Amino acid sequence: MSISVLRTADAWYVEVPGTGKAVEVTTKATTTADLLADRAAVDKAAATASEATEATEATGAVDVASLDTVSPVTTPCRVVAQMVNFRSHAKDSGFDPDTVLPTFFRKASGSVSGPGVTIVRPAHVRLLDYEVELGLVLGAPLPVGTTVTERDLPRYVAGLVVTNDVSARDIQLPKGQFYESKSYPTFTPVGPRLVLLETGDVARLERLRLRLWVNDVLRQDRTLADMIVRPAEALTLLARFQALDAGDLLLTGTPGGTALKAPAKIAEIIGGLLPPAVKWKAFFSRAESNPDYLQHGDVVTATIATDDGALDLGTQRTPVEHS
Repeated sequence: MSISVLRTADAWYVEVPGTGKAVEVTTKATTTADLLADRAAVDKAAATASEATEATEATGAVDVASLDTVSPVTTPCRVVAQMVNFRSHAKDSGFDPDTVLPTFFRKASGSVSGPGVTIVRPAHVRLLDYEVELGLVLGAPLPVGTTVTERDLPRYVAGLVVTNDVSARDIQLPKGQFYESKSYPTFTPVGPRLVLLETGDVARLERLRLRLWVNDVLRQDRTLADMIVRPAEALTLLARFQALDAGDLLLTGTPGGTALKAPAKIAEIIGGLLPPAVKWKAFFSRAESNPDYLQHGDVVTATIATDDGALDLGTQRTPVEHS
């Protein structure tokens, strides 16, 4: 069974499966990379958790509900993301999934926040969108030129996390500015769990289901079978130009169902004839009446798990607030 790691401001914990409890990891690690390097301490806590499961009680265990969990990915770190990497999202965005080229962009690690931290929309942003994504946490250096296969994925990927690639669409679209539009503080909620990847888990990845609700209304719901570029290939493509280190984070794309949708074909044709300033004014006028964009007081719930529960990365619930 995979090991699920939780983090608070001052400690690391391993969950006791099926009990709602967790055992503290005895370690001096302060960063994710340090913790992954101290695997013996994690395994020791996991052994205690396993014994506790069999005995139905855990000496020294605490209730998970009592923990104020923060992102299990510590910062600073590299945060890289894939653009349009699910077929359903490609169709929503007006692209042919069969012709989409693998594309990466960076996010500031200052955007990383915990699984229950409020998402804050900056005062100048009008169109705030959500994107539930599977996050890969590197466990070893990935030098430029590395080829990663499905078989050796666990050699480079230490664990999996739920992430939300929050996006300011009115910054992203007219400017073509991904870095700014996706890098404001709180724009990358991560966690709650860091589920350590085992060799046998690789075959289960395609069955991971990504779901996101806004105010209990289901907006996104797809498995990784909808993914265009799978994790091993993505890391190989990324390593053509970008080195990564232990503790770095790769967001692997989002399914369809975001607030942003491509305009109808006729509107797209007409828009192509307009001057840019007029086109964007018309687009934003329509978009601001779209209730799917995140509003003050909304609550975003995101989960990633296989339907049988064999892999469960947990649930993050993040309120939305306008600054």
